[in-house]
Amino acid sequence: MIDGVWVVPLEVHSDDRGYLIEIARRADDPEGHGIVQRFGQVYLVGNFARGVIRAFHKHEKTWDWFTISHGSAKVVMIDERENSTSRGERMMLVIGERRPVLVAVPPGVYHGWMSLKDDTQLIGIASQTYNRQDPDEVRVPPDYFGDVWTIRGR
Repeated sequence: MIDGVWVVPLEVHSDDRGYLIEIARRADDPEGHGIVQRFGQVYLVGNFARGVIRAFHKHEKTWDWFTISHGSAKVVMIDERENSTSRGERMMLVIGERRPVLVAVPPGVYHGWMSLKDDTQLIGIASQTYNRQDPDEVRVPPDYFGDVWTIRGR
């Protein structure tokens, strides 16, 4: 595990009409999975085809919280924070509509994802509004940490 990263199972409430999944609650909410400390914006990212990679980036100040609402994805996180107890650790998850979780990524942790199905959609929450003129992000290529995207049989 990477220090500061949370993977919170999301509860599906379903009946004969369909389903509802609560994605996030604010940190001071005494019930449920309250881990969102600050709210900046909500966004939806879609990949048209399986195998599309959106990686890697980290933030200096911004927290990211996200879930896959449609399809499935492989999520990779790598801790390169100077003073972290989990520096050098890698964390890989497969998440999606069949395994609904909220992933919380603290500032300083590189993260990215690859769609495992066509038309995969990610819903993200950022602690700060994205500033196009001065973005709080550091980007590196998808292969910067080696081959982390290949799916291997067990």
